[in-house]
Amino acid sequence: MALNTEFGTRMLQLVTSRYNNREWRKKIEKTLSLSPSGVGDEVQRAIFLYLKHGLKGYKSRRADPDSWIVGGYATTEVIERAKFDPTVVGATITKEDVASLGVDPGPEVDQAWWDEMLVAWFEEPEAEPSAGDGSGSGNEPADVAPETKMNKADA
Repeated sequence: MALNTEFGTRMLQLVTSRYNNREWRKKIEKTLSLSPSGVGDEVQRAIFLYLKHGLKGYKSRRADPDSWIVGGYATTEVIERAKFDPTVVGATITKEDVASLGVDPGPEVDQAWWDEMLVAWFEEPEAEPSAGDGSGSGNEPADVAPETKMNKADA
C-alpha cells in the first residue's frame, strides 16, 4: 500500500520545509532514497520524482549509494523553481499542486509520524481470502475458465 494523499502531502512538506534543520536532514535523505512507488497519488509521485532527481548529488560510475543535496541554496532553488513554473515537474502539474511545497507540516509531524509514514510506505495490502467455487475436480489451476475445462473434457 502506498502513501495516501494526506501522508504524501505532509511528506512533501517535510522534505521541502525542514531541510535546514539538522535533526531532519538524515530522515529527508532517507525519504529521497525510497522508491517512488510508495507514493500513491500520481501528482505527488511526479513532485517526489522531481525532488528526487533535482536534489540528487553527483554520482560516479562506481556502485556508491546515491547522495543528496539537502540544505542550502541548491535545495531552495529546486523548490522555488517548481513553485514558479510547475511544468518543470510535469506537464499536468498546476500551481495549486505545488503550493504546499516549503510549508511546514506542523508540530504533529515528528519522529513517531515519520516512523508511521515509513510503515505506510512499505506496507503490503493484505491478501483477500478467495472462496473456492467448488466447480471442477480440483486438480486444475484456479485461473482456468469453466469453458476451457469443458473443452478439455470433450477432447
